[in-house]
Amino acid sequence: MSTVAVEVVIALPERQTVRRVVLPEGSTVEDALAASGLAREPREGVGIYGKTVSAGTIVRDGDRVEIYRRLLADAKDLRRLRAARKRSRS
Repeated sequence: MSTVAVEVVIALPERQTVRRVVLPEGSTVEDALAASGLAREPREGVGIYGKTVSAGTIVRDGDRVEIYRRLLADAKDLRRLRAARKRSRS
């Protein structure tokens, strides 16, 4: 039986975790999460190389499965706030 090697990653405020797992060909994102031990991490979604996918997506050799977490603040909103503060000081 053929296998695929994938990385499963999550970036938390205090640490980044990368786990390499080897799975049978035809395995899904959910299988990769379970094999990595990171399935219990809170997540907002998952993706492969920055593209959101479902947990049932088949992984390919060399894929980087990313666990997305909820952001505390929207980056665009923060930039708007900084710009407004800067304008008010001028």
